[in-house]
Amino acid sequence: MKARRLNTVQEYYFSKKLRAVAAMVAEGKPVINMGIGSPDLPAHPKVVTALKDSFDHPKVHQYQSYQGLPELRQAIADFYHKHYKYIADPNSEILPLMGSKEGIMHISMAFLNPGDKALIPNPGYPTYQSVTRLVEAEPVFYDLKAEHQWQPDLEALDQMDLTNVKLMWVNYPHMPTGANVQKDTFEKLIAWAKEKDILLVNDNPYSFVLTDQPQSLMSVPGALEVGMELNSLSKSFNMAGWRVGMVLGNKENINAVLKVKSNMDSGMFYGIQQGAIAALQAQESWFKNLNDIYRKRRKLIFELASLLNTDFDPHSSGLFVWAKMRETSKSSVEYIEEILQNHHIFIAPGSIFGSQGEGYVRFSLCVEEEQISKAIERIRKA
Repeated sequence: MKARRLNTVQEYYFSKKLRAVAAMVAEGKPVINMGIGSPDLPAHPKVVTALKDSFDHPKVHQYQSYQGLPELRQAIADFYHKHYKYIADPNSEILPLMGSKEGIMHISMAFLNPGDKALIPNPGYPTYQSVTRLVEAEPVFYDLKAEHQWQPDLEALDQMDLTNVKLMWVNYPHMPTGANVQKDTFEKLIAWAKEKDILLVNDNPYSFVLTDQPQSLMSVPGALEVGMELNSLSKSFNMAGWRVGMVLGNKENINAVLKVKSNMDSGMFYGIQQGAIAALQAQESWFKNLNDIYRKRRKLIFELASLLNTDFDPHSSGLFVWAKMRETSKSSVEYIEEILQNHHIFIAPGSIFGSQGEGYVRFSLCVEEEQISKAIERIRKA
């Protein structure tokens, strides 16, 4: 018999929906997929070269350290110092991960007991909720609203029952809305988490995508005492399939996560670690060139979103455009299904990210300009 914990979660929405989209394509329907944030651009050439060169290393095929190569941890430390002005000890305050999604599970297993509670943004990344349930803890949702610029409302949080809340997930730049963290949000959250004795975890994979200034929770005074941060090479370095991430925090918290991780894997492949080192050493021009491409795509997505009778924030960040539906007679799921069936364009319904996402849709920028232009033409001809 299957474990009871599986009764608390469903198959990930995109896992199911992408099968349906693939079936449509197999039937000859030319679906343009704007649903998921899987970067379609190549990784930096030096990353690929580093991977190829790694095969000449005598220990390339052996088990690797659970803590990653020392030079990878140093590269992460140098990256955080250069871009976020934060100094971390590579020997005790950094842990490489096989993608930050792995970190969500490891952190939850390290700090949540059955019956504990975790604060989860609504709307937000669905994995926070599903992992919380899988470790038999209880998700407690806190609303993010457009009128508050998608920032946590501490007054509303204080009115909630916070009994047994041990962990709070935040995510800036925010997915799915693209909202950037306001200047004092992290400061207020750090003070609040310290007062409530809650571990504050920022999930930070989008901080180089269409942002003016990369932001990190860890660079704010007091964060190390009460916070941790996940980061990833998936989005900013076009390495989603490589599965490379990291978590930063104080020595005690990192060791707690390491206890979980070391019992669940046998270390990241040597060549991937070498590729990650090369990526982290990329120059500023790498991010500029990527963002030039994303700006062109976003401009076209704005045009498409307008044609589909939605409104959006032209100053948002990240790999997506979050758009509010003008028509309210349909749910977001009904709306995107209509677009999929009538125009063969797949976009994500906002409701899959939480109840506060109802009435919104999300467009991905991981689509070539030519394909976005085709989508625009389809809507214009309809």
